[in-house]
Amino acid sequence: MTKEKVLITGGAGFIGSHLCDRFLSEGYQVIAMDNLLTGEIQNIKHLMSQPDFELLHHDVSNYVHITGNLKYIMHFASPASPIDYLKMPIQTMKVGSRGTLNCLGLAKAKGARILIASTSEIYGDPLIHPQQEDYWGNVNPIGPRGVYDEAKRFQEAVTMAYHRFHGLETRIARIFNTFGPRMRLCDGRALPTFISQALRNEDLTVFGDGSQTRSFTYVDDLIDGVYRLLLSNYPYPVNIGNPEEITIKEFGEEIIKITGSKSKIVYLDLPKDDPKQRKPDISRAKKELDWKPKYNRVEGLKPTLEYFQKKVSD
Repeated sequence: MTKEKVLITGGAGFIGSHLCDRFLSEGYQVIAMDNLLTGEIQNIKHLMSQPDFELLHHDVSNYVHITGNLKYIMHFASPASPIDYLKMPIQTMKVGSRGTLNCLGLAKAKGARILIASTSEIYGDPLIHPQQEDYWGNVNPIGPRGVYDEAKRFQEAVTMAYHRFHGLETRIARIFNTFGPRMRLCDGRALPTFISQALRNEDLTVFGDGSQTRSFTYVDDLIDGVYRLLLSNYPYPVNIGNPEEITIKEFGEEIIKITGSKSKIVYLDLPKDDPKQRKPDISRAKKELDWKPKYNRVEGLKPTLEYFQKKVSD
């Protein structure tokens, strides 16, 4: 019996590689597509010998062709941290626009269901708290973060256009801050930065006064939420995140404590348009997907810290 096939763009990335693991464990043939701009071969090295896994070194912003039948497309290709999309603004806009259009066109041609990875950055610097899916956001379209925010907002709009006009089966996951093994040390986001600084006993760099909040989701929870959303019948955006909120200053102090580091916290100027609050309302995910996080932040930090300790010592 032929196994069903799934295409995962950004498949060598942090979240994409975990998706590859999940779909292989569920009995699918997996094609990971990645141009390795921010993805890493090391993330999928353990899958290379598996007969049901294939890596295509390709940029999804260019024409995409997959032979044979295709059951699902998971579009997770994109620079996703400020340090990346500020360095690669054009590529970020292209993968959110051309890349998404290519994936939607492929889904239409193959009769495949497609799930796109959107983001909590859709909400910009939010004026409501916590953030619900029916909130339209507070985004600066011409600010430095606009290249990522607006690429994702376009991605959602064009996905819904294909759903409404072509009857395409579409799913939209609005992903909140996610952490776990396979994050890059140089990612630039708070968690990998703090952990790598703490393990080296360097000062932890907090932007602003550290009163801004974030909500961190362990990667296993995220993957389960995304998988449930794909298999659901719900075509509209769904927040996938952990509502457990913490200030950046408190989070830095927590990292120093669990690592036993001699680090101190230092404060730098807040980047332009940096969100002051970030917390998902997950009522929709609970109702439509029967999903909520299983892991709290501290539980997820243990395997994450072990991964980073090995990376720092390598």
